[in-house]
Amino acid sequence: MKWRSNGRALTRALLADPGAAVALLDAEARIVEAGPGLVALGGAAATLAEPVASEIREAVHHRKRLAASAELITPEGRVPVSVSVVPTGLTAPAAVLRMVDLRPERALQSQLAQAQRLQAVGQLAGGIAHDFNNLLTAISGAAEDLGSQTSAAGQDDLAQIRSSASRGADLVRQLLAFGGQQTLQPRVVALNDAVRSAASLLGRLLGPGITLRLELEEPGRRVQVDPTQLDQVLVNLAVNARDAMQGDGTLTIATGRRLLLQPETDGAQLLPPGRYATIEVRDTGPGIPQDVLPRIFEPFFTTKRGRGGTGLGLSTVHGIVRQSGGFLSVQTQPGQGTCFCITLPRHEAPLAIPEQPAPPTPPARTENQAKLLLVDDEDAVRRVVARALRRAGWDVVEASCGEDALSLDPGPLSLLISDVMMPGMDGPSLVRAARARQPSLPAILISGYADAAQRKQLAREDICFLAKPFAMSDLVRLANRSVLAICAIE
Repeated sequence: MKWRSNGRALTRALLADPGAAVALLDAEARIVEAGPGLVALGGAAATLAEPVASEIREAVHHRKRLAASAELITPEGRVPVSVSVVPTGLTAPAAVLRMVDLRPERALQSQLAQAQRLQAVGQLAGGIAHDFNNLLTAISGAAEDLGSQTSAAGQDDLAQIRSSASRGADLVRQLLAFGGQQTLQPRVVALNDAVRSAASLLGRLLGPGITLRLELEEPGRRVQVDPTQLDQVLVNLAVNARDAMQGDGTLTIATGRRLLLQPETDGAQLLPPGRYATIEVRDTGPGIPQDVLPRIFEPFFTTKRGRGGTGLGLSTVHGIVRQSGGFLSVQTQPGQGTCFCITLPRHEAPLAIPEQPAPPTPPARTENQAKLLLVDDEDAVRRVVARALRRAGWDVVEASCGEDALSLDPGPLSLLISDVMMPGMDGPSLVRAARARQPSLPAILISGYADAAQRKQLAREDICFLAKPFAMSDLVRLANRSVLAICAIE
């Protein structure tokens, strides 16, 4: 009696396995008792597809173990499962059948593969951006240089060149945003104020048939973001919603808060514990089709190819949110609209006061204060930059790589300007080597691509960074400001 009592307790424990569907089989591989997991998975009407069903009968008959993958045929459809059969050594039950639903695992694998694809494309975008930004810097710099030399008849052509270069720069910025490598200027902002400010721009964008509604939780929370990029996120989401609703519906932007006491999984994302602020952008459109949903954040994927869609709107949103330390998720149902939820870490510091730009007036220089070393392996970029700096009064010494720059003997320098990514010695290494010879030498690094971690390291080393493409006037202003700062310290 005691053995039977213990055996029954063990049977109940097996059948109650919360992570699997368990059944007891007789010698003919028929189910004699099913646990609640099997009932929930498919019920009595569920059957295993061949050939695994035959393999189970064979395993039970010969009292062998079996492990296989199979499909469980249920009234609702086919369910992928992993199957294991373990003989008991008894007449009844003869074996224990255990099945695990593989759908959650396969969904996570699919999400992980999607995340890896997005990461790979982001890395590729960063590499393309570096080369493309070098070209744009040379083009825009040459156009700026020609502006004062070209007749009125040629000014229209120059304006077109500058406009095209600007559009190319915008495209590269979107690619860098997707890759999480855009140059951001984050500061602490009041989230509700930022949403109200963006909403004031959306009225004309949405059109008369769409009602814009704000649901802002009070008191408002603070977050640390680049305000300009947050505007871009909201505009991109609003444009997507407008197109989905085809000019008729309601767009709601809501703010809220979220407290996580333990890590939480949201799709392929793992949100760590903490206090968060949220922004929801909800529309009353038709929802996103399930076959399209896995690809919406891929760059250049668009369902609006014939209507001017570039496929960069949502990929840009995804990159900006991720680079800002936040998370982006989407909920959608056919015929019930779509909701994009942005989750950002809350910030408890007071609001930041925007830094006032330093005056562009160049400092008075002695003969030894006017010399500048310019290092860039792109000849076209180095040429237009050197020309602009010389026009501004600098004595420019040029080099095409870090090794050549260190082999020169230009005497005391007022400033070092170098590209970040070069064959051989890179820009940061060159700055460190130059400062070993001349401590406190002001330095500006320029690049078409530098990741966020690298930019933070440059700031810690008191190295200014300027992203390509840039206006020559901005570089001249930064060069003058760098020397002004050093003069003030000295």
